[in-house]
This record gives sequence, structure tokens and C-alpha cells, in this order.
Amino acid sequence: MLDLASAIGLIAAFVMLIFGIISAGGPGGLRYFFDPASIFITFGGGLACALTSVPLSRFLSIPKYSKFVFRTPVFDPSSIIKMLITFSEKARREGILALEDDIAELTDPFLKKGIQLVVDGTEPEKIKNVLQIEMDKILERHSQNQLVFDKLDSFFPAFGMIGTLIGLVLMLTQLSNKEALGKSLATALITTFYGTVGANIIAHPFKTKLEDRDTQEILIKEIMLEGILSIQAGENPRILKDKLVSFLSPALREAISKELGE
Repeated sequence: MLDLASAIGLIAAFVMLIFGIISAGGPGGLRYFFDPASIFITFGGGLACALTSVPLSRFLSIPKYSKFVFRTPVFDPSSIIKMLITFSEKARREGILALEDDIAELTDPFLKKGIQLVVDGTEPEKIKNVLQIEMDKILERHSQNQLVFDKLDSFFPAFGMIGTLIGLVLMLTQLSNKEALGKSLATALITTFYGTVGANIIAHPFKTKLEDRDTQEILIKEIMLEGILSIQAGENPRILKDKLVSFLSPALREAISKELGE
């Protein structure tokens, strides 16, 4: 499902830029902001340094990571909490081993592993350690995936400044040639513009959105972990519900309570 916030935000940012340029310089002003040399220096140089900074496989996966920015993930804490409460009621009524029939139907690997460990009679501390390691590794993998955007967030402005220096050097060597002087000055300024745009409209927002995705996913995993441990401990389903909804915002807590008929 398309993430409208990401799509609208990115489009709106470029529309505002274009509108500002046209408002100040008329429709013809746009052509002054297209400079192939500046594009090669800023974006080409930034991407080249990012390639140097990360493994090739991760660099080539930039399009795949970018898709996650525009795709709304299915993070539904309400359904997870209701499922865990159902498991808790079944475990108290029929015993922990009764949950074995439900394991095959679980689609989330994290929850599936946790319930399997409970059914196998694994000690609570070991279950917590195993699942905590799983969560840490998820964060580590995602952090590595975000690294390329973090690098671009630094490299685009840096190469924008490098382009500015190149333009200034060329300008100083061509003071007697007015036409070349203007072109060099344009390169000097446009590269800084491109670097700022690349960092603040593309790289940094993409990185921030991916971090937000991580926060949502880890929240779901924390709810699952707490629910799994509570089921093993045989806690009352009502107490389990109160514990799990405490992870959520007041608005979501109220909504879930209504869904559960409370």
C-alpha cells in the first residue's frame, strides 16, 4: 500500500521549489537551474563516494530500500494483541501444549519462534535472550541498510561544496571572458543548490522514514515478546491485555478496548 505521506511530501517539496523559482524568475528561470556539470559533480560524486563507503550489494539495493519509504508496512498492534490474548486464554484453558496446533498458521517468524519455544518448554530467561538477540539483529540489519542514505546525506552537500570550489577556481582563471565567467559562477552556485536538495529532500527524509519503520517494527516485536513471556507464565488474560496496551498511545488503547468489548 502506498505511503501517501512520503509521496505527497516528496512531490510537494519539489513543487514548492519549482513554484519559488518560477515566482522569482518566471517560467524561463527554470532553465538556469539545470546544469549537467553540476549534476555530475554533486550526484555522481556523492553516489561514487557512497559506493566506496558501503558494500556493493548494499549500494545496489538502494532502489529496494527506497521502496520501503513509499510502501506502508502492515503493523497492526491491535490484531497482534488480540491474537496473544486468544493464545493466553487457550493456554490457561487447555494447557500450553494446545498452542502447538496454532504455530503452523502463524506468518510472523518472530512470533512463531517464540510460541514454539514456549511449547517446547524452554526456560523464560532463555526465551527472552533468544528473542532479544533476534530483535537486536533486526535493528542491526536495518541500520546497515540505512547507512547508505546516511552517507548520501553527508556526501551530497560535500560535493556541492566541491563543485562550488571548482566553479570559483574556473571563474578566477577566466576573468577576461565574460561568457565563461558567468558559466563558471553558475556551476559554483548550482552545485551547492543540488547538494542541499539531494541531502534535505531525498537522503535525510528517506533515512528518517526508514528509522520510523524500524521503530514501528520493534514496537510490535516488544509486544510479541511480552505476550509470549506472559503466556508462558500463565498470567490472567486481562492482566496480559493491560500490559500489552501500555505499549500503545492512549488513542490506540481506547480503540483496542472498544474492539475487545471493554
